[in-house]
Amino acid sequence: MEIKTFGELIDWTRQLHAHLAQCLAHCANQHEEERAKMLLNYLSLHEEEMQRVIAGFEDNASDSVLHTYVYDYLSHQPIRSHRTCDAPYATLGADAICKEVLDFHEQAISLYRSLIGKAEIRGTKELLETLLALEEHEAMRLSRQTGRMHDI
Repeated sequence: MEIKTFGELIDWTRQLHAHLAQCLAHCANQHEEERAKMLLNYLSLHEEEMQRVIAGFEDNASDSVLHTYVYDYLSHQPIRSHRTCDAPYATLGADAICKEVLDFHEQAISLYRSLIGKAEIRGTKELLETLLALEEHEAMRLSRQTGRMHDI
């Protein structure tokens, strides 16, 4: 997907979270290890919720912000989830799954930080700061929650 506007950036981010949720859920059904199945199901639900929250940004942001061009996006490396839905999460252990998903969030955080530094319009900067705060908060929450799995 070619991203030209902030609206397209938000939609693209929403789609990435939705795709990751689908992949995690698909792999949960195929994993042999019970702990990993629980983790994949939890992470899938988390990514579905992220997708819904980000969709709210599309609905609530002003049209002027959504239609603002994202010129500097092209210089940033695109986010890669490292995995496709060909079931590789089904073969990973719980720690590797956590590492993959947290890496996905770190890439989004890096992208938003990069764009904030280049944003010249107050509305776009505020939108990016809110998206960044969301991703950072959710990454910390995921890290805490998945870390607790070791206690089980």
